[in-house]
Amino acid sequence: MDYTLLVMMLKDLVILPFQEIKIELKDEISKKIVKVSNKKYNSRVLIVSPISHATDPSIEDLPNVGVIALIKNKLELSNGNLRLTLRGEKRVRILNYESFSSDIIDAVTTDIILPKLDAEKEEVVKNKLKENLTEYINSAPDISNSIVRTVAENDDLNFLTDAITTFLPLSTKKKLEYMQELNSEKRAIALIKDIKQEIKYIELEEKIDNKVEVCLTKEQEEFYLKTKIKEIEKKLGIDQNNNIKEYYDKLKELNLPSKTNNKLIDEIKKLESMPSNSPEISVILNYLDWVLNLPWHTHSKENLNVKSVINALNKSHYGLNQVKDRIEDYINIKNINPELPSPIICLVGPPGVGKTTITSSIASALNREFAKISVGGLNDSTELIGSRRTYLGALPGKIIQALKKCQTNNPVILIDEVDKMVKDYKGDPASTLLDILDSTQNKTFVDNYIEEPFDLSNVLFILTANNISDIPYTLYDRLEIIELSSYTVFEKIDIAKKYILPKIYEDFKMKRKLTIKDNTLIYLINNYTKEAGVRNLGRVLRTLVTKIITDKKGSFTVTNKMINKYLKDIPSEDDNIKIKESGVVNALAYTSLGGKTLKVECSIYEGKGEVIVTGSLGDVLKESIKVATSYIMEKKYIDSDILKNKTMHIHLFDGATKKEGPSCGVAITTVILSKVLNKTIPSDIAFTGEITLKGYILKIGGLKEKLIAAYNDGIKKVYIPTSNENDLKELPKVIIDNLEIKLVNNYQTIYEDLFLK
Repeated sequence: MDYTLLVMMLKDLVILPFQEIKIELKDEISKKIVKVSNKKYNSRVLIVSPISHATDPSIEDLPNVGVIALIKNKLELSNGNLRLTLRGEKRVRILNYESFSSDIIDAVTTDIILPKLDAEKEEVVKNKLKENLTEYINSAPDISNSIVRTVAENDDLNFLTDAITTFLPLSTKKKLEYMQELNSEKRAIALIKDIKQEIKYIELEEKIDNKVEVCLTKEQEEFYLKTKIKEIEKKLGIDQNNNIKEYYDKLKELNLPSKTNNKLIDEIKKLESMPSNSPEISVILNYLDWVLNLPWHTHSKENLNVKSVINALNKSHYGLNQVKDRIEDYINIKNINPELPSPIICLVGPPGVGKTTITSSIASALNREFAKISVGGLNDSTELIGSRRTYLGALPGKIIQALKKCQTNNPVILIDEVDKMVKDYKGDPASTLLDILDSTQNKTFVDNYIEEPFDLSNVLFILTANNISDIPYTLYDRLEIIELSSYTVFEKIDIAKKYILPKIYEDFKMKRKLTIKDNTLIYLINNYTKEAGVRNLGRVLRTLVTKIITDKKGSFTVTNKMINKYLKDIPSEDDNIKIKESGVVNALAYTSLGGKTLKVECSIYEGKGEVIVTGSLGDVLKESIKVATSYIMEKKYIDSDILKNKTMHIHLFDGATKKEGPSCGVAITTVILSKVLNKTIPSDIAFTGEITLKGYILKIGGLKEKLIAAYNDGIKKVYIPTSNENDLKELPKVIIDNLEIKLVNNYQTIYEDLFLK
C-alpha cells in the first residue's frame, strides 16, 4: 500500500519502530509540517535521517528507507518552541521525494514486505539475542532492566531487534544502520556482536574503577553523580532544568486549589530527582502535559443576547421550535442568574432531523466551543472517565479529552446516541455518565487519569437519541427530553429550497441557480428519499446538482425526466404496493427511524385450527393477535365454526426488521375480519391502537411520527385512540387539514364503519 506523507528530517537523531521520543522544534518549517500533518495526514509524518552531514542536505542526501511516526502529543512552550512526542510505527520504503511546497518535502512510500526467515534459525538467533541481553544487563547493575519485561512479553524478532536497539547506548550512526536494515535476522546477529562489545567495555571499566580507590563522602558522591548526569544530558541536548522551570511557571500561572497544586509540585519534584534514563520519566511528563494544559480557569465569553442567538439558529435550521424555545428560556434565566447550572437537554428523534447540527449551531450562536462524543455501542466506563496511570497506555477519558481539545471549561459537548450504550461485565456507562452530567455532582468530577477534581458545571451537555424507550432509566429521570418529529413533504420542500440548495450552490460556487418547482421536488422526495429527516434528501440533491452542472448540454430547469435520467431508475418500494383485496390493511408503526406505514396480511386455508404469525414479531405483538382473535369470537362478529379446521396466517411486511410494541391490535383485528368477511379495506385507510378483550382501544405513543408517515405515504383516513386526542395539538396544520383523523374508544365503532355500511 502506498502512502504520501510530509518529510521531517532529524539530524543526529534516529527513531525506530515502537520507540517513543520527545523533541523540541524551533524552526517554522518543522512547525508548519506538524500543523499540516495534524490536519491532512492523521497526525503522521515520515521521519528520515540525512545520509550527508551537510547543513542543508539535498534530496539526493536522503535515504530510501524511513519510519512513519505518530505525533502523539504537542505542547507550545513559553519560549516559542514546540515540544512533540513522537512514536515510531513502521519502516517504509521511499519511492520518491517531491516538493509539497517551496520549503516542505513530501514522499511517496510503500509498505516493506519483510523477508521470510527460516523458523529454526530464527529461533536460535532469538534465544542467543535474549541470552546476550540478559548477560549485558546483569554485568551492568546501574543500567535499567525495563527492557526485560518487554522482551519477555513479545516473541517477534522484528519487534525485539528494534526494542533492543533503542535500549542500547549505541551511536547515532550505528542506530541509523539498524533502522535501514530490513532483515530482522541480520539485525539480530549484528546486535549480538554489539552487545558482546558493550559487555567488554563494562568489564574494562570495572577493572579501571577497582584500581582507582577514591574516598568520597555521601554528599560528595551525590554531587559527583548529579554533575555527571547533567554533563551527559548536556551532551545529549537534554536540558531538564528548563523543563522543570517551565512546569513550575505554568503551575504558578494556573492558580489551582492547594491540594491539586501540592500534588503537582510533588510530581514535578519527582521528575526533577529522576535519572534521565528512567522509564518513569515519560509517564510523569505525559501526566504533567495533560494536567497543566487543561482549561482550569479558561472560558469563552458567552453570547447571552436572545435575539442574536435565535436569529443565528433560524438561519441555520428550519423548524425545531421546541429546541429554540428551550435555548431562549436558558438565556433569559442566565441573564437573571449567571450562576444557574446548565440544563441537561436530550434531543430524541429519527436520523436526519437535525439533532447533531442544531447542537453545533447552538454552540456557535452562544459563542462556545463545541465537541462531540459518540457513546453508541460503548460498554466500558473507562472510555468516559479514563484509566489509572498504572496501566500501560493510560489516557484520560473522553470528557477530559474534549475539554483539552476545546481549551475552555464551558464548551457545548454533544453526547451522541445515548440510547445505544451497552451495559455488561466491563461496566455501566449510563451510571458513569450520570455522575458526569448531574450538576450537583460534576463540580468535583475526578477523571481516573488526572486524579484531581475538575469543575464540569459550566459545560452545556446536550444528548441525542433515536428511540426514547431505549434511553437508560438511570439517565432518563435527569434529562430534559425534547422530541423532534419527522418532516412532512412540504416541510422538506422548504428545507430543500431555503437551506440545502443554497448550501450546495455556495459549496460549488455556482453563480447560476437551478429552477426546480415544488411539484418536481415532491416527485423527488416521494420516489428517492423515503426517510423521516432530510439527510438523504441532501445527498440526492447534491448528486443531482453535480450531474446537471457537469452535463454541458443539460438544462438548469429541473424536470421529472431529468431526475430519472441523472438519478437512474426509481428505487422500488415493495411495502408501498397498493393491494386491493380482502385480508390486507395498513398499520402505523413507530421506529427509531421515525414513523412507518406497515402492511398487515391475513390468509385462511384448510388446516388444523392453528394460527401462524410471521414478520419477526415480538411477544407483545403475538399476544395482540391472540387478544384480537378472542375479541372477535366473543363479539360473534363471525361464526365460530368458520375457523374450525382452518389455518390462519398473519404476516407483517418487512420481515427482516424486528417488530414489537402495543399498538397493532386494531389493525390485526381489522385484517382478520376483512379476510373472514371478504371485505376489502381501502388502501388509503390506516389504523393504530391496542385492543383489549372487551374491545376498548388504548392510548399509544409516537402518534405524531405515525400520522406524519401516514400523510407522507398518501393515507387519507386514520383511526386513532380517543385517549390520544390531546396529542393532536402537536401536529403540523398541513396534517390536520389533509388527513381525516377519527377518534375511537371501542372497536365497535370501527366495525360499524367498515363492515356494516
